[in-house]
Amino acid sequence: MEFIDLIKAVVLGLVEGLTEFAPVSSTGHMIIVDDMWLKTEQLLHSKYVANTFKVVVQLGSILAVLVVFRERFMDLLGISRMKRRGEQGGGAAASRNGGGPRLKLAQVLVGLVPAGILGVLLEDYVDEYLFSTATVLIGLVIGALLMIAADRFGPKRPAVESVDQITYRQAFTIGLFQCLSIWPGFSRSGSTISGGVLLGLSHRAAADFTFIMAVPIMAGASGLSLLKNWEYFTMDALPFFIAGFISAFVFALLSIRFFLKLINRIRLVPFAVYRLVLAAVIGALYFW
Repeated sequence: MEFIDLIKAVVLGLVEGLTEFAPVSSTGHMIIVDDMWLKTEQLLHSKYVANTFKVVVQLGSILAVLVVFRERFMDLLGISRMKRRGEQGGGAAASRNGGGPRLKLAQVLVGLVPAGILGVLLEDYVDEYLFSTATVLIGLVIGALLMIAADRFGPKRPAVESVDQITYRQAFTIGLFQCLSIWPGFSRSGSTISGGVLLGLSHRAAADFTFIMAVPIMAGASGLSLLKNWEYFTMDALPFFIAGFISAFVFALLSIRFFLKLINRIRLVPFAVYRLVLAAVIGALYFW
């Protein structure tokens, strides 16, 4: 594998890392960049391996989420809670959250159920027919309209300001919205944040819950894709995957904190406008 090929992997990792957590569709951006310029299907000698790369490279972004939200995940698993009880008799936990409720692992799992089931059922269809620039353009436009609707019709004063206030019903309904992201270009964060805002969550609370749910759903999708297409892999492709993984991790780490500071300030409409402009530009380049 030549050096220029590794540069292509780094570029796709950069695209993934910078766009995974913004509501603009990282998979859609990778498909557009790859289809129109990088042509990794020719490099990897199989569209299945190329498509799997676009899924597996997200593992780098997953690792970045785990780093940024490490205390939250430790709390969900009961690790930090047990440590605090052992060291301080539980006082720190109560003081940190004012004695209020905490997001539970069961709530996260409830949110994962709809997209998890639908993703397994439709994985073959998506891989075969929906990984294209044309389908991504459709997802970009429809997803943008949903985001505009969320900002327009969502409550002016959110009832849920923190991810710890989410109910099981809200978690499940947000999970239903996440099903929309199975269509490339729709955006996982775009669909779930929009759904959360329509349900009365603040943009930051919806974004936090989105990122937490992203870890198991992305890890599962990546693992499933790897197992399914393992026969297509060769040692020659390994450096390509490693370069993409490292690139996605580094750039995701840089973008997550920035996005979380930004989302409550500018909300969803600016991202929706970007999606519509991108769809128009790419559509003109692609179809002319």
